[in-house]
Amino acid sequence: MSHHNTVLSQLLKFIPRHEFDPLAKQHHTGQKLRKMSRWAQFVTMSVAQLSGRASLRDVVDNVRVQTKRMYHLGMNTISRSTLARVNEQQPYTLYQAVFLKLLQRCQSMAPKHGFKFNNALYSLDSTTIDLCLSVFPWAKFRSTKGAIKLHCGLDHSGYLPTFIHITNGKTHDIQVARALKLPKHSIVAVDRAYTDYAWYNQLNCNDIYFVTRLKSHAKYSVIERRTVNKSSGLTCDQTIQLNGTKAKDCPVPLRRVGYRDPETGKSYYCLTNNFALAAKTIADIYKARWQVEIFFKTIKQNLKIKSFLGTSPNAVMTQIWIALTMLLLITYLKFCSQAAISFQHILRLLQLNLFALRDLLGLIVGEPPGDSEPSPQTQFKFSLYLWDSNASR
Repeated sequence: MSHHNTVLSQLLKFIPRHEFDPLAKQHHTGQKLRKMSRWAQFVTMSVAQLSGRASLRDVVDNVRVQTKRMYHLGMNTISRSTLARVNEQQPYTLYQAVFLKLLQRCQSMAPKHGFKFNNALYSLDSTTIDLCLSVFPWAKFRSTKGAIKLHCGLDHSGYLPTFIHITNGKTHDIQVARALKLPKHSIVAVDRAYTDYAWYNQLNCNDIYFVTRLKSHAKYSVIERRTVNKSSGLTCDQTIQLNGTKAKDCPVPLRRVGYRDPETGKSYYCLTNNFALAAKTIADIYKARWQVEIFFKTIKQNLKIKSFLGTSPNAVMTQIWIALTMLLLITYLKFCSQAAISFQHILRLLQLNLFALRDLLGLIVGEPPGDSEPSPQTQFKFSLYLWDSNASR
């Protein structure tokens, strides 16, 4: 029987210590930590995410029970008070940097989006994370409600959260969108909350395409009409010029594409500055924008970002960035295994086998545990990707 470390240990090998430790030194404040390390903080908070623990005491007790199976992770048992203090005082930017490192690795393996064009495709949206105002007074949103906002630019190649920005609940979506630096010739799909004619013009001047929905009360004049295939659900394809008081902010001609959903009978009118793609493709791009809503649903239902183990801004941000890092780790594992199973399914497998001594990729692809060696293909895949993770050593 081949020896395996715990599933948790194998999973965390995708974040090499020789990359993590320099980042930990860079993102450190105050005196040197004596009783624990940032790596111990990361491992403990990762266990909280993957096992769904409800409190700091619950997390620490769970890790303490598994001490004999965690010695190879290079960490000692820590106390609840020490973990709480480090979560509150040590900068969360460490885990933001770890997230970006892992994102680059995921992007190198991500499959292409399903459209025929070669342009990068992003969906941009935000979700509100509700907080209790009496517990989180710094997160004031409304008179009796607290909240923060998670803004995401989802890359449709692998459905990776390429752009992440966390703000207070009052920050409007368009404020983040204006500061976003998208690559040239990329396509960004947004909903009507991002309606801003000046931003549309800014994207157009930077050779970036947008696809959004035209507001029902928008004023415009039709310059040109093109024939459409109505059997595919299209209702119109027009070149328009925006009118009204704010139209001067976007003086360029735009394209209006109408589409009727055959299932609901509801009509949609898309607005874009892309005249090269087929009208049906424009409608499909806006329909694909729903993937960012699915992304928000996935992280809220499966990761711990709605209830928090600390109340300070730094503790909250630390927990969110570690949750997003776990999301990327599971996505990377899915890319490695090439398994046709959902994120939720992989997370459930990890929860049930987090401290089991068995092959990680064998677990994901469905190989039964036992005394037999894992298949040569699985063993080779795991060795290959671990070597790739440590290639910069």
